[in-house]
Amino acid sequence: MPLVRIDVLSEPNDDRLPAIGDAVHQAMTETINVPVDDRFQILSSHAAGRVRYDPSYLGVHRDDDIVYIAITMRAGRTDEQKTALYRRATELIAESTGIEPRNVFFTLTENHEADWSLGGGVAQMLR
Repeated sequence: MPLVRIDVLSEPNDDRLPAIGDAVHQAMTETINVPVDDRFQILSSHAAGRVRYDPSYLGVHRDDDIVYIAITMRAGRTDEQKTALYRRATELIAESTGIEPRNVFFTLTENHEADWSLGGGVAQMLR
């Protein structure tokens, strides 16, 4: 059960946020075996000055079209699955929004079943 947070600058990305979310979810279903109905996303846009980045860190030339994608999910995927996820999501984002791949920034955090409560104060994944 991944939790996905997507952050962009306000303009012109506001209209593209749902498409970015759709692309990330499709990539997760295709590459890391996330069920189609397992979608939990937080989509946020921020005013200029509220999103900061180095425009050339590690030789990647970013601009104000930057998209931060943070995924928290249970541990267990291979490095190959993770890199396939980054690649496929970036492809889908570029196709659906025109955002250049150089502007797609991922972080992935893994945890365990006891680290989730999906409501009611119950650790449902421990059952």
